[in-house]
Amino acid sequence: MTQTALPCTRTSLGVAALALFVAAANLRPAIAAVSPLVDHIRADLDLTATGVSLLTTIPTLAMGVCAPLAAYAGRRYGLHSGVLAGLVIIAVATAARLLGESTWLQLSSAAVVGAGIAIAQTLLPAVVKTRFAARAGLVTGVYTAGLGLGGAVAAGVSAPLADALGSWPGALASWAVLALAGIALWSAAKGSLGLADAMAPAGPAAQRIPWRSGVAWQITLVSAVNSALYYCELAWVAPLLHDDAGRDAATAGLMLTVMICIQVVAMPAVPALLGERRGTWAGLAVTMTLTSAGFLGLAYAPGTATWVWIAALGVGHGGLFTLVLTLPVVAGRDPGEAGRISAMAFFVGYGCAALAPLLVGALRDATGDFTLAFGALGAIGLLMLVPIARLRSAVLRPAEAG
Repeated sequence: MTQTALPCTRTSLGVAALALFVAAANLRPAIAAVSPLVDHIRADLDLTATGVSLLTTIPTLAMGVCAPLAAYAGRRYGLHSGVLAGLVIIAVATAARLLGESTWLQLSSAAVVGAGIAIAQTLLPAVVKTRFAARAGLVTGVYTAGLGLGGAVAAGVSAPLADALGSWPGALASWAVLALAGIALWSAAKGSLGLADAMAPAGPAAQRIPWRSGVAWQITLVSAVNSALYYCELAWVAPLLHDDAGRDAATAGLMLTVMICIQVVAMPAVPALLGERRGTWAGLAVTMTLTSAGFLGLAYAPGTATWVWIAALGVGHGGLFTLVLTLPVVAGRDPGEAGRISAMAFFVGYGCAALAPLLVGALRDATGDFTLAFGALGAIGLLMLVPIARLRSAVLRPAEAG
């Protein structure tokens, strides 16, 4: 399909962008909703912190493992049908959480939700490139905002919703309504999206991934830590605020929501303040340091200046998230190489993101609080200043000079 065949009126573009926004909003609620409900889940399912962390670990791992399935679905059935299938899987698996307070049911549902997220999440960037080639930057911002806001609302609303319903499975399952809205809007916007004949591009072959490239490994390392820190925030910031800072579940969920909302604002704002292709190294160093300060503050002074640590994680990790995504583009000599570096970072990054919340839960069980776990996360973040400095010498300085 050529770009000229696409409907290009303002109305059709607006409908297509809205459908993209709502679809992206479904990519985090199933994970973010768990954190404010951890105490209820642990009590009813008789789980340790390590056990309950599987509700975050399993869908995150599925997101990485099932990414090749997404590429196949997009090539076989087309981008529109592929994204629609992902949303349907998310809706069905999320609704299944209502069926009971059973550990195997909740973990199985979480795994299937992760598969659905993987399919939609992998194909949506291809939708942006196909439908919005002339407005890719703006629409990517819309996509990112939808992703972040979906997680923020789920984190803030799930605890009060569980209280109102008298059921944490009911609160988790309620996010199927958002998925149904996404399905309806994505289906209704089929003409405006203009994806009927669009297929997903073939992914890079495994043998072409740059496993022997030192620069690619440095980018992958920074990307993996970025992902691991993000999912630890979703899984454990609210429980830490409840257990170690003495906040009630609703307040802890609200504070997590505020943190994510700050991140949503910082994602486009920090790169905009730095300017195109300028200050990349300084931005990475500052945002990584701010993120580490937030983790260390919550580790060692959770009840003191709590909002300062929340703000540090919001501004720091929001800006860091976007800057890390630019690294393959800056380092790649052409779009193909950038794609191969991205694939490597994606595969390794989600593996680390899946394991990190599990390790935090294990440390929480072993020590009785989050001090050691969050202190370690903050220290790991500071250690990332070393590969960032090496990237400056190898890649970023020449790019910035241009």
